[in-house]
Amino acid sequence: MININDILSYMDKYGYFFLAGIVFLEYLNLPGLPAGIIMPAAGILIKSRGLNFPFTLITSVIAGLLGSWCLYAIGYYCGNPIIDKIENKFPKMKKPIDKTFKYIEKYGDLGIFLSRLIPVARTLISIVVGTFKVNFFKFSLYSTIGITIWNFAFIYAGYAFSHLFF
Repeated sequence: MININDILSYMDKYGYFFLAGIVFLEYLNLPGLPAGIIMPAAGILIKSRGLNFPFTLITSVIAGLLGSWCLYAIGYYCGNPIIDKIENKFPKMKKPIDKTFKYIEKYGDLGIFLSRLIPVARTLISIVVGTFKVNFFKFSLYSTIGITIWNFAFIYAGYAFSHLFF
């Protein structure tokens, strides 16, 4: 099992490429290392190794957007069959997917932003929004704001509490 020290080691060795790759994969909703570990690890390295906070945040936001855009495209071009397949193969995903659909129906564009701040829904939102064929510019704008807030909070948490690790 990978722990925070392993993540710190990989990030220290591979830097921003590792961060961007892992964040990209997470926003593709692929199993791997969650943001709850990656982002605080980035914050710890900012404090202990002198990484640049704004550049780290920007890298994580761009990687998150790229992953989100891929899922948006998948949802846009073949959303309903894929969502049905996911729900059939992973029955536990039905409830979060349905909740995400309800956010979009109820809150519209604001639902995109709000979903970016809710675990699980924040990565599922892209395929759902693509399925709804929401305007790509609006999707990108609200996603950027939500991803930035989420990533900032977790990176800053690692930065603020880095003294607990060193």
